[in-house]
Amino acid sequence: MKTDLAKILSVSGRHGLYLYLAQARNGAIAEALEDKKRILFDAKSRITTLADIAIFTNEGELKLAEVFTAMSKVGGTVPNSKSPDKEIKAFFDKAVPNYDGDRFYVSHMKKILDWYGELVKYASLDFVTDEEREKESAKAE
Repeated sequence: MKTDLAKILSVSGRHGLYLYLAQARNGAIAEALEDKKRILFDAKSRITTLADIAIFTNEGELKLAEVFTAMSKVGGTVPNSKSPDKEIKAFFDKAVPNYDGDRFYVSHMKKILDWYGELVKYASLDFVTDEEREKESAKAE
């Protein structure tokens, strides 16, 4: 099954990723990818979908789906966020060699590594494309 990054949420101040389930009167209902527990995020929660996130490169921005795909194509093991900074930078030099080092920091890399690990473990790296998402929404109307 394909993963729709428009339905995978990152919530500021919360560890892990969440799957969007439904709109609530005062927020959003989501399910943690890790333990499948449902939670209500209120309107004050800072929620971002992974589809809306991109990293800075020397040529512009690179969507997170493309970053995850590039990471999966790098041979060897993917470091985790607890790995030494040098190892993390070396990995991203291979995966996304044109990242903008002035605006894409090691702290960002660590967060992306955490998200990548969760997606590999609890979802799939086969992502729904924008075209597929548009076709699906056209069917629903």
